[in-house]
Order: sequence, then C-alpha cells, then structure tokens
Amino acid sequence: MTELLLLGASGLAREVLACVREEGQFDVVGVLDDDESRAGTDLDGAPILGPASLALRYPEARAVVCIGPGAGRERVVARLAGLGFPAHRFATVVDRSVRVPYCCDVGPGSILLGNVTLTAGITVGSHVVMMPGVTLTHDVVVEDFATLAAGVSLGGGVRIGRAAYLGMNSSVREARAVGAGSRVGMGAAVLVDVPDGETWAGVPARVLEPSAAAAGGGR
Repeated sequence: MTELLLLGASGLAREVLACVREEGQFDVVGVLDDDESRAGTDLDGAPILGPASLALRYPEARAVVCIGPGAGRERVVARLAGLGFPAHRFATVVDRSVRVPYCCDVGPGSILLGNVTLTAGITVGSHVVMMPGVTLTHDVVVEDFATLAAGVSLGGGVRIGRAAYLGMNSSVREARAVGAGSRVGMGAAVLVDVPDGETWAGVPARVLEPSAAAAGGGR
C-alpha cells in the first residue's frame, strides 16, 4: 500500500484522513505541521511527526497539502520544491463517491471530498481543494490552488483562477470567470466576471469595498 503524509494538522487534514482510511488506498504515515508544540501528539490517531521539511525523510511516501487557503498551500508546495521534493510525489485524494469521467482531468495534489460531481470536459489543476457537494458542469476549468467550499455550483464553461476561493453554496453562471486570488462569499450568485484579487458577495454578487472585504471570513 502506498504511504501518505498529510501536510498541515488542520480540519481539512481530518477530512482527508477519514476519506483515505475508508478507501484503504493509502497507508497514512503521519501528519507534518510546522507548529513545534504539536510534534509528538496526534490527529485522529495519526502521529504528528514534526515540520513539513521532514517529508524528505520519507522517500517512498506521497504527500498531500491539507491547508485550507490556496495561498498557504502554494507556499508549502514552493518551499518543498526548494528543498528538492519532486512534484510527482504529490498524491491526489478522491472520495469513493466521486466519479471522474474519462474526459475529465484532475491534477496532482488535489483533494475532492464526498459527492463532488464532475460531468464532461472538466479540467482541475494541481493542489485544488473541493469540499463536499461541489458541482462542476461541462467544460469548467479550475486552476491550481483554488478552493471550492461545500455546495459550490459552477455552470458550463466557467473558469476559476489560481488560488481563488469560493464560499459555501456560492454559484457562478455559465461562461463566467473568477479571477486569480479572488474571493466569493457564501451563498453569492456570480453573474459577471470577477477580476483578479477582488472580493465579491451577495445576490447578485458585487464587489465589496476593501474595508468590508477585510471584515469577511473564509477558510
């Protein structure tokens, strides 16, 4: 059985741990986390071994980054690359309830939790996180490090930019785009393109002023 390291002792790591234990696809070696105070403890029975750099000590193990914010996942991946951790060792975790059709592609390091739906011609980049109940219809593109919270729905031909974040139960109309690093609030309905780096919320969704965006939440 393939060994697996979880990077980040987070709520997402607990969800991934539950998923892979049920699947029996991986043998979880342990969790790596940079918080020194957590070393020697455990996360739902999986030992917390030490900082992320210890991944290099497990040459046979695959790894998945379990950090909620996409920018945080990107920093960890870049740091490990700088230490010589090869990209091909990142594992893709897909819950058994998820069907990935032959015409769809999911990149390495991505996490698709329970009841994510992919229809046709969908491209999911690397280190993408999709929480339970996400729906992607035909020809959607989700770029690297994006995060889709539970219940997100994307119409056909939607493009989600690098490290964008879509809050719970938000939706994007067909043929629209959410720019890189942008954030969409919970329950928002996106009817027009969202530019890079902006925060939008509401029905229909509109850009928030910087002060309002700073007060908002997110994983």
